[in-house]
Amino acid sequence: MKKFLIFSLLALCMSVVVGCSSCKKDNKEAVTTDLNVENVTNTDKQYMFTTYGEDYRWFETCILLSDWLDSENFDGSIEGISNVFQVVAEKDSSSYDTFVVLAAHTKDAVTYDVKKGFWVEDYPLIGDSIKLTYKDAFNRVMETNSPKPHTKNCVLRKPVGPAECNPQYVFGNIRVQLWVDAVTGEVKNSNPAFPEEKGFKMPLGEWP
Repeated sequence: MKKFLIFSLLALCMSVVVGCSSCKKDNKEAVTTDLNVENVTNTDKQYMFTTYGEDYRWFETCILLSDWLDSENFDGSIEGISNVFQVVAEKDSSSYDTFVVLAAHTKDAVTYDVKKGFWVEDYPLIGDSIKLTYKDAFNRVMETNSPKPHTKNCVLRKPVGPAECNPQYVFGNIRVQLWVDAVTGEVKNSNPAFPEEKGFKMPLGEWP
């Protein structure tokens, strides 16, 4: 069950690792007893700083809900959290390697996977103003009149697209999403990086 949850956390991250040719897994004995999104993310940032130094990029926070978003009386509780980072390591005096670090947290385990490659389709989140917590974003979704997607997934990311936008909490599945602006709290049912009012459409086969 533990392995399944960790795999699910990594699978729900929305972008892709390009050029992955090797992978190593660092299984931590530490246990995440408090699955608070902001606390876990800060812990992972500290791990990245301690392990790799300050020159790293944070791309996504992926949240696995404990129940379906559209379930009656769902309180937004969490089953797992994963964070996606990228680092550039010096291979020798004239070349460098790029690695993606995937940090997965459940109440039973903390796992760090390191993959050789680079992350695409997101802008880095470090340096952006993120004013809403996960709980704030969940409450915004609950307050909206829009139908709630049948999903257990939420992702904090800043999507690459023809229009610049703030970081977004994305609740949804392959067909339906609710996008919550992590700065203003505005809720939309389409990707603000591809504004429909300006005639943009999402690339074929991509979500969200």
